[in-house]
Amino acid sequence: MGPVMGTFSLQSKTGLYHKDKADDDLEMTTVCHRPEGLDQLEAQTSFSKRELQVLYRGFKNECPSGIVSEETFKQIYSKFFPHGDASAYAHYLFNAFDTGQTGSIKFEDFVNALSILLRGSVVEKLQWTFNLYDINRDGYISKEEMTDIVRAIYDMMGKYTYPVLKTDAPKQHVDAFFQKMDKNRDGVVTLDEFILSCQEDENIMRSLQLFENVI
Repeated sequence: MGPVMGTFSLQSKTGLYHKDKADDDLEMTTVCHRPEGLDQLEAQTSFSKRELQVLYRGFKNECPSGIVSEETFKQIYSKFFPHGDASAYAHYLFNAFDTGQTGSIKFEDFVNALSILLRGSVVEKLQWTFNLYDINRDGYISKEEMTDIVRAIYDMMGKYTYPVLKTDAPKQHVDAFFQKMDKNRDGVVTLDEFILSCQEDENIMRSLQLFENVI
């Protein structure tokens, strides 16, 4: 399913960017935030110390200050979708990574989310995806929220997709989504409804399995 697949595009592209770029001892002229110790991050995530070092090297190369602003995040993410407009989807994705709603993403935020998306259980991945769609964080996905996310995904993929997408494709996608997931027909999708419906959909489950043990 398009929306769920869109959620995981960052993992394989941004998550492991620039593995071999620069040395571990790169000097930073300005340090605004130092991440938690490796031992603590290793305990919190599914990554080894070596994997965390590789991820941090790429992270600090892009963001020497140790934090990522929304504007920087959009610039990085847009590189992977040159034929579309990724700004709206990047905004929603940024908010999902910024769990503390601080207006920035620290390395800890980044690797904790990446750990779930790459190596978490199916339920953990679906919970994270649900939180992405729950834009106002009220514990439900409304049809309006789903429409905003799906439209952002279609905008990100661009007009050069094949076959060419119809202008009403996002609405049709959302209507089909709610028909399947809104079990009690109350106009919103709960976390339980979301998880149950996704687990019943073979396409969604395959999309989740694609990213297991990528690193």
